[in-house]
Amino acid sequence: MTRIGLLSDTHGLLDKRVLKHFANVDEIWHAGDIGSSEVLHTLREFKPTRAVYGNMDSGDVRYSLNEFYRFRVEDVNVLMTHIGGYPGKYNPWLIPMFQKSNSLKAWEAWEKEDNKETTSSPPIDLFVCGHSHILKVQYDHQWKMLTINPGAAGKQGWHPVQTLIRFVIDKHLIKDLEVIELERK
Repeated sequence: MTRIGLLSDTHGLLDKRVLKHFANVDEIWHAGDIGSSEVLHTLREFKPTRAVYGNMDSGDVRYSLNEFYRFRVEDVNVLMTHIGGYPGKYNPWLIPMFQKSNSLKAWEAWEKEDNKETTSSPPIDLFVCGHSHILKVQYDHQWKMLTINPGAAGKQGWHPVQTLIRFVIDKHLIKDLEVIELERK
């Protein structure tokens, strides 16, 4: 079982309440627009951290991270990027990635554990993005994956509430998802 703390769009401000809410997680994931290398450093000092850069990131942040991050936690294959969209409204450059990973052929090969016989990537079980500052958790029936956008944990933007998400990955299950709202001060 792996406990995840997910945030996005800090824009250079890491609210101290984030660390309090992520005290019991095993990993932190940041879906871009980190805003400063200090925020990334603080997160990495606190917990193991996976992150992608966002469109507003520059300098050290952009050069130390990738735009797309594919990884596996327990039995869940994850794709994380900053500008992603949501079911039915994905950014067009993601569709070829989804097609390569989530085709019927890819699923059949991976279910048989015969993944050496296909050029497809492992199926994406969880797609994580940020950018919109709109918290959204939605299952995509077309691509057979859960999509999560944690909203915005920073104070820059129009959103009235800072949001974070905690959840658990337990083998192949994504469960116990909690939305955390921080009133803006």
